[in-house]
Amino acid sequence: MKQILLITDGGSNVGESPVTAAAQAYAEGITVNVAGVVDEGTIGEYGATEIADIARAGGGISQIVTSRQLSKTVQMMTRQTVAGTIRQAVNQELRQLFGVNDVGALPPPKRGEVVKVMEEMEETMSLSVALLIDASASMKPKLHAVEEAIRDLTLSLQARTGRSQVSVFHFPGDSQYSYCVMDAGWHSNASNLGSLFGKIRMRGTTPTGPALLQVVDYIRETCGKIGKIELMDEPHASGGGSSEVRSDNVV
Repeated sequence: MKQILLITDGGSNVGESPVTAAAQAYAEGITVNVAGVVDEGTIGEYGATEIADIARAGGGISQIVTSRQLSKTVQMMTRQTVAGTIRQAVNQELRQLFGVNDVGALPPPKRGEVVKVMEEMEETMSLSVALLIDASASMKPKLHAVEEAIRDLTLSLQARTGRSQVSVFHFPGDSQYSYCVMDAGWHSNASNLGSLFGKIRMRGTTPTGPALLQVVDYIRETCGKIGKIELMDEPHASGGGSSEVRSDNVV
């Protein structure tokens, strides 16, 4: 499963619409989640609306939080999106195999078996998370909290059984022609992270849309273009026959 997690504190003001960019990401099998960070005052109606619209177009979720809440929120959003994707895939299988709309419609014994499979899949499926950080001038006081959130997320993903990897980008770049900069390529160990944002030159522009598209390009180049998210067969599924719930479908 591929995710982009955008961390920002306001609305975009340069380039393509970030909502359109998020929709393109989702069409390529990449979920886009958005964490809005606000410490003083409010994020503003425009910023709040855009954050919600980006997540909706990207098939993800959004939250507006303080810097203190950011680390837990980033971990929660990542895992909640994985669980939601698995639930959607399993429900699709159930409709095809048994003609029921969701897991809750199964008889209790079979429901318990399916829920167990879903929980195991949450821990074993491959997961790639690209973090895209708004480094415009207003975010400067919040970047320390962002670095902590990134390290905490990487540590939490290390505890999963399945393969997990994280990459980090910030925007805008160092010049008017550079929308986005990669701070760390795919890695799976928090100890590999140095000081991510120590040398950032803060700028006033916020090219969220172009930055999202650049991260989509990176994921496509390094992970391959995917039109759908594949959930591989689990060895823990119940035995054969028509009661077996396969997890090799796609959403």
